[in-house]
Amino acid sequence: MLNEIFPQETPRALQQMLERDAGDGPATLARRSFLKIVGIGGLALGAFPHLALAQQAGGGQAVLKPTQQPAAFVQIAPSGEVTVTINRLEFGQGVQTALPMILAEELDADWSLVRTRNGSNDAAYMDPSFGIHLTGGSNSIKNSYTQYRELGARARAMLLAAAAARWNVDVASLTTEAGKVLGPGGRQASYGELAEAAMAMPVPEQVTLKDPKDFRIIGQATTRIDAKAKSSGRQDFGIDMHLPGQLTAVVARPPVFGARIASLDDSAARAAKGVKAVFRVPLDRGAEGVAVVAESYWQAKTARDALKVEWDVSRVEKVDSDKQLLQYRELAEQPGPLHFDADMAPLATAPHRLDAEFLFPYLAHAPMEPLNCTVQLAEDGAQLWVGTQFPGGDGAAAAKVLGLKPEQVQVNVQTAGGGFGRRGVPTNDFAVLACEVAKGARAAGFNAPVRTLWSREDDIKGGYYRPMHLHRARIGFDDSGKVLAWDHALVGQSIITGTVFGGRVKNGIDPTATEGLRDPYPLPMRLTVHHPELNVPVLWWRSVGSTHTAFVMETLIDEIARTTQQDPVAYRMKLFGDQSPRHREALQLAVDKSEYGKRQLAVGHAWGVAVHESFSSVVAYVVEASVQDGRPVLHQVTAGVHCNLVVNPRSVEAQVQGAALMGLSMCLPGGAITLKDGVVQQSNFADFSVPRITDMPAFAVHIVPSAEPPTGMGEPGLPALAPAFANAIASLTGKPIRQLPFKLA
Repeated sequence: MLNEIFPQETPRALQQMLERDAGDGPATLARRSFLKIVGIGGLALGAFPHLALAQQAGGGQAVLKPTQQPAAFVQIAPSGEVTVTINRLEFGQGVQTALPMILAEELDADWSLVRTRNGSNDAAYMDPSFGIHLTGGSNSIKNSYTQYRELGARARAMLLAAAAARWNVDVASLTTEAGKVLGPGGRQASYGELAEAAMAMPVPEQVTLKDPKDFRIIGQATTRIDAKAKSSGRQDFGIDMHLPGQLTAVVARPPVFGARIASLDDSAARAAKGVKAVFRVPLDRGAEGVAVVAESYWQAKTARDALKVEWDVSRVEKVDSDKQLLQYRELAEQPGPLHFDADMAPLATAPHRLDAEFLFPYLAHAPMEPLNCTVQLAEDGAQLWVGTQFPGGDGAAAAKVLGLKPEQVQVNVQTAGGGFGRRGVPTNDFAVLACEVAKGARAAGFNAPVRTLWSREDDIKGGYYRPMHLHRARIGFDDSGKVLAWDHALVGQSIITGTVFGGRVKNGIDPTATEGLRDPYPLPMRLTVHHPELNVPVLWWRSVGSTHTAFVMETLIDEIARTTQQDPVAYRMKLFGDQSPRHREALQLAVDKSEYGKRQLAVGHAWGVAVHESFSSVVAYVVEASVQDGRPVLHQVTAGVHCNLVVNPRSVEAQVQGAALMGLSMCLPGGAITLKDGVVQQSNFADFSVPRITDMPAFAVHIVPSAEPPTGMGEPGLPALAPAFANAIASLTGKPIRQLPFKLA
């Protein structure tokens, strides 16, 4: 998602803004974490991150970066239990297991003793490539693979040095195995025995990493560390936060984005049981709301329902989906900024002409855990407990709201129940709101921690949607399917214009909107882009631009193949040539495993094919689908995945299945956000539907073997599902699908 937004040369102004949370001094461990570590019996490797920052690399060389210090990431208890801190938000993608697997591999840890914990906005937990705190862009494993290997190797080297000093032997005579150091004459010591002495050893700057052929943890299908807790209902998420004396708040929001309060009668709300305070609160993007703080969520919600608010909507634009479509169609016919600019003259004489318009609606993220953030204020600082993709950015934004220095705000990252981009907002909207509410509660005389909760309705109606897009394509091609000219227009809001990432917009074009168009096919395309500004807040949504560009490209490629009577797989392979080996391998694997073209399908069933690269990984789908009683049904999906080296095959399988199911949600009835006179018409799963278990097809995931460094898998499983499904339906009905959700009539 964010690899198009955070380039390697991330603007220094942005880095400096987000790095201020580290302050000028060393990173520190939270007091409760310190007490917990000491309480388990003595000191362990990594008990004090500030010691890591003070340690010099071997030979008196420069201090390693915080992101390279084992002490901030590895805690080894006297019992031998190894706790690995993750520098990302765990919200279903499996980093809580994959990152410890990487570190444990080089540490030679006993996997049965490996545990995990969440990080914070400490400088150590920045993305090592981008220099900011983030979880996104399917970059967690991609960017931290080498980092966590080196962290494990450095910790192992320090344990070896401690053992060599204890036994007075050459460190070269020692080896490690499953949480133990083995020495001459049958000597052995557990990591737990050596941890305290290892802390005093210099942190090596250079380490030798294992040959991948010697891996014993990486690459193994591994049950996730959090599987038992989640499957038994014992996993705590941000919404489960409970502190002594904690209060709960909900906020009444205007029906139209950006509106303010005209009049307020809060007498009934103030009189409701358990209510502590009711006050106006500033909202995102200049709007205004009413916060209700009570002893419990239900008390706060009930009191909010009793509010009598009249909203001033006269000064804000009232977006209407029907009128918006007409506006987009007009824009698509106008000149605009060009992303590609091939010669379109061949369109006039091409033997075949294809004209198509595609429409994609706004989409809500709708994670199972609605947004929430708990804030505790103190005289000299504040703590936040929140499931966030941007802990550094949220911490800096919180400091600004609270009148604090960034280093006075600690963001305790909580496991989240999904997010799909909604927990990574450049405006930091839900964290800022929680701080405004906590500040208001304190001004009302309450010094308790305050948990601000969003209801499901708040979450779906509260904005930051995948933008609505319209594509218009005019394509000329010959009898062999060779594209002679492809004139394309794209209309949709920019998600980064006006944000701290706006510097990525070049020539008026947001690159997150165009990603996935044309490539990998060598097509002569002219691409015109329009980014209208509307009063609807928009944001990345799982797989970002590829949510719509993959559908356009893969359904049109299929349509050209059908028109020229070519097999869609063979046609794609011809277009790939020798330039796209990973696409070819992923597609061929899916074809082979599905028995495409070889297995006889049931009457009324058809094959569908699509392949797409996003975030450096390629996913191909071969699907089997039908139309039953006028409704499209997906029966079977076979995936071919090329994501280079795989850390945990089970996580890859789970991510592909989950992403595909989310892709299916774009196809089925009810999967759209629409507006009427500025008001979002959907509010819950009754009218913004998601697939049910009965919609889930039989699913098989197959991975192309590779020893190359891993690429991301949180998002790439989504884009190709909808076009593969649509292509199967089109082959049955003879009518291409040009709109999501599907409209067959």
